[in-house]
Amino acid sequence: MKKVLIIDDDKVMRDLTGELLALAGFDIQKAENGIEGVSLAKTNSPDIIICDIMMPILDGYGVLHMLSRDPLTSAIPFIFLTANTEKSEIRKGMELGADDYLTKPFNETDLLNAIEMRLKKVERFNCKLSHSVDRLDHFLDSAKGLKELEDLSLNERIVGYKKKQIVFHEGDIPQYLYYILRGKVKIYKSHNCGKEYITKIFSDGDFFGLCPLFENGAYNDSAIVLEDSEIRKISKKDFLGLVYKNRDVAVEFMKILSRNVLENEEHLLGLAYNTVRKRTADALVSLEKQYSVGNVTITEIPVTREDLAGIAGTTTETVIRCLRDFKENNFIEVRGRKTFILNLEGLKEIIT
Repeated sequence: MKKVLIIDDDKVMRDLTGELLALAGFDIQKAENGIEGVSLAKTNSPDIIICDIMMPILDGYGVLHMLSRDPLTSAIPFIFLTANTEKSEIRKGMELGADDYLTKPFNETDLLNAIEMRLKKVERFNCKLSHSVDRLDHFLDSAKGLKELEDLSLNERIVGYKKKQIVFHEGDIPQYLYYILRGKVKIYKSHNCGKEYITKIFSDGDFFGLCPLFENGAYNDSAIVLEDSEIRKISKKDFLGLVYKNRDVAVEFMKILSRNVLENEEHLLGLAYNTVRKRTADALVSLEKQYSVGNVTITEIPVTREDLAGIAGTTTETVIRCLRDFKENNFIEVRGRKTFILNLEGLKEIIT
């Protein structure tokens, strides 16, 4: 059952709209002012929001502005419902990112049609960006309905990379957005002394090389494949065309950027305050998650000691000592240069 959030300070209108949509089979949530509406949207994740404009405390424009800044709520379809029929007001709402604008008194059919159309659009677009080739094709095809992008040929953009092959170097000028169809890619920065600091490992279904496309500068890190991989290259021109002319595309990549920022912040905090033992355990747990497929747990961690040290932010010698400690406690098993996890929960307890 789809959830509809109604934000309106007029109790009569709020209740009438709620009853109408409840009869149509929707799960109804109601808020009597903008502040309460923003709070409900963030905690209950409605499928669509219907909001009045003229409200005390926080008006509808303010509600839309606050929700648009949050990656968790920015993609929720938003319909203004108001008695104001001035074209300038309608234009203002649409410029802020509203999906539709209905005036009071509204026609029952118009409201239901507007909701149905917006929900269907979300379903077609598949805002969650599933980690599969078919979903990626659908994602790009849905967004490329622009004349200047009609010649976009996805099949010509799949490139095979061999293990240890460089995708881009620090200082290169970005030309593509990369999407991993199959394989693993590590992003790293090199220190003057020759040490590598690994900032991220990407795997099947991940985009990478995103930030530099917006910054219009050079890469501040490097990317190298960890195993034979297939990567789809989407040209900078085509990608930015999608982002700037399609709100849904922009919202999805804003979410990706936000997640990456949060993950990087947590990683940096860990490097600053966690012990080396905890950082090494965290690196192993993260790699296990990265290499596992679905619900199938992978016990072998196929990365070198040097890469593990690069993720943990320490020296190779220190990582080897930590691995020896984990082995003595039966958390892992070491066979030559290969590491196998025996007790994943034990490693997680070290982190917490």
